Amino acid sequence: MRRTDIVGRKQELDPLKYLHESQKSEFLAIYGRRRVGKSFLIEEAFKGDISFTAVGIFKKDTDSSTYKRTQLVHFHECLIEYGLNRKDTPVPESWREAFALLRKLLASKRARKKVVFLDELPWLAGPQSSELVEELGWFWNEWARKQKNIFLIVCGSSTSWMLDNVIRDYGGLHGRLTEKIHLKPFSLNECAEFFSKRGFHMSRYEIALCYMTIGGIPYYMDKLRPDRTLAENIDSVYYNRNDISQEFKDVYTGLFTSSERYIDIVKALGKKFYGMTRAEIESHLKIKSGGTLSKMLDNLIESGIIKTYKRYGEARVTTVYQLKDFFSLFYLRFIDTSSKYTQWRSLQRTPSFYTWAGNSFELLVAEHIPQLCEILRIKDPAESYCWTGKTPDDKNVQIDLLIPAPMERTDYLCEIKFSENSYNISADYEASLRNKLDAFINSKQHKKTHSLQLVMITSFGLSKSIHNGSVNSTICLDQLFEF
Repeated sequence: MRRTDIVGRKQELDPLKYLHESQKSEFLAIYGRRRVGKSFLIEEAFKGDISFTAVGIFKKDTDSSTYKRTQLVHFHECLIEYGLNRKDTPVPESWREAFALLRKLLASKRARKKVVFLDELPWLAGPQSSELVEELGWFWNEWARKQKNIFLIVCGSSTSWMLDNVIRDYGGLHGRLTEKIHLKPFSLNECAEFFSKRGFHMSRYEIALCYMTIGGIPYYMDKLRPDRTLAENIDSVYYNRNDISQEFKDVYTGLFTSSERYIDIVKALGKKFYGMTRAEIESHLKIKSGGTLSKMLDNLIESGIIKTYKRYGEARVTTVYQLKDFFSLFYLRFIDTSSKYTQWRSLQRTPSFYTWAGNSFELLVAEHIPQLCEILRIKDPAESYCWTGKTPDDKNVQIDLLIPAPMERTDYLCEIKFSENSYNISADYEASLRNKLDAFINSKQHKKTHSLQLVMITSFGLSKSIHNGSVNSTICLDQLFEF
């Protein structure tokens, strides 16, 4: 594995290096949302060291035999490209023949560790996935793992397919994986590193706004230019493209077979920032409860498009499904509607902007809970959640984020506020904070042995005020970049 200038990805590069340098054959599966940088990571990490690579070709509405033939012809061309003689190498008729040819190719290579990269494996497998999966298992079990010098890497954007057919497979691949990597979007810190290396001069506030519009997705970040303003760059992604609607669809087409049904769920969640219960999703889409919906929701979670969180209240604990993909959220709110905003600059500092920014900033913070725990020095946090309750005078209250810390016997109640300057706590808001604290203290969720810490998480900290007395800690946007 060669030295690389890949931004971030330390948690992924370390195991890649270890597996590449090991004294035995290794088998890695890497999966994650479309456009998150899976192929780039492998290609850059092993630049010049790959003994064979083939990428599945996406084909829609093609019968299974034609689909299979297309993939095999492409696989054959890759074999020729990497060293087999075209004259002596007929197009394989089956995946058994294809992997036998791959075995022949690898046997001719002299590399210390022979890296085999099968990219977009779900597309390579196609509608009848079982044949390729079975033959891949044969290739690995009967030959590759016995060679001691093969590094097989399979990759796919269709997270559900990768989980069902490779990672959780109970056939020939069961228990054969050496390692798996779920590649996630960049953190704020990684985004800052990315932009710095590309000559951008962006404040952390601008980087955060950028994150709130496109997420930490390298593909979209790579479309931005350092000679443009933030407004011009956002316009270039959303407003100055004729194919933005197709890009939104492609995110889901690349992930799921029945993409239209998944898009319906995503669009429903896009209308409710704080999410929907399963019953609400069923009612909105007019579909019956059952295993199909469960599978679709699980697939969206595994793909990093949506998440679940617990909403605790006095009566019951509710599981809520929330859309967390920033690109989809912005697209559905401002592009896929009859929105009057045709440019970023026309949207800025409007009521719609502040509503969106407030919501998106909450989501940004929720995506950086590990960083919050580092800042607050929470060693072993329990699962965070949202809490709703009532004051003694029967008023509804909500706590944005609650992080229990059992080891410290402390509950951290986090209020999250977006602002363009330091946030000012007014007398009314101070009273509201005290009401929230009192309501939680008197709730079933509060353990009487635990102390309570009120944490304000804001863009630029707090203004000096006589009304800050209830606040125990403040965290500003800058601090989320430090970890």
